[in-house]
Amino acid sequence: MMSVNLPLDNSSSGKESFHPAIRIAARVISVIFHPLFIPVYISWFLIFVNPLFPAINADDKWILLLRFVVMYTVFPLITVLLAKGLGFVQSVYLKTQKDRIIPYIVCGIYYFWMWYVLKSQPEFPRYFVMLSLAIFIASFVGLIANSFMKVSMHTISAGVMITFVLLLAFLTDVNYGFYIGIAFLLAGAVSTARLINNDHYPVEVYAGLVIGIVAQVVAYYFV
Repeated sequence: MMSVNLPLDNSSSGKESFHPAIRIAARVISVIFHPLFIPVYISWFLIFVNPLFPAINADDKWILLLRFVVMYTVFPLITVLLAKGLGFVQSVYLKTQKDRIIPYIVCGIYYFWMWYVLKSQPEFPRYFVMLSLAIFIASFVGLIANSFMKVSMHTISAGVMITFVLLLAFLTDVNYGFYIGIAFLLAGAVSTARLINNDHYPVEVYAGLVIGIVAQVVAYYFV
């Protein structure tokens, strides 16, 4: 399939039209809300802020969170670093579509395994299983979309996040109004940051949001 990997515009209509402080803020937002961290943030929220495991003690909660950190952050990060060290990718920032192929495939394996393990444990609430399946579906669809454009991984994760919070609001009796507002604020900030950084075309940012949203909705119907 033909890939689209056009150079982004770096003219006065691109980065240079923004104040340096805004560009720095956009870069910081892109790092803090990197796709490797979003699943961990959501897991932390479910374990500590809106606890789905009220019967377990604090130490066990941290151990549980560590499992998500290892699978969703540590393993994918090691994969990218190894790929860079072996020369399979040009940059750890995965700036090209070609650089993203191996991370998509390997991380998809991690995400599938995490979903498979969680769904096999009846003590895990449905919401965790639903989230893990959405992450796997999003990575799989992202791999396919990568053949056509450098779809934003940041906004894929943001799309999963906002849809997951909305589903929680519909599926539980908890008032999620405040958290829905925060989720949309963060998704908007991440999307804007990717455009300010000139890392993606608008269509790649919007495509990422759509992929994340659809992946979470599909996961809801299958879990």
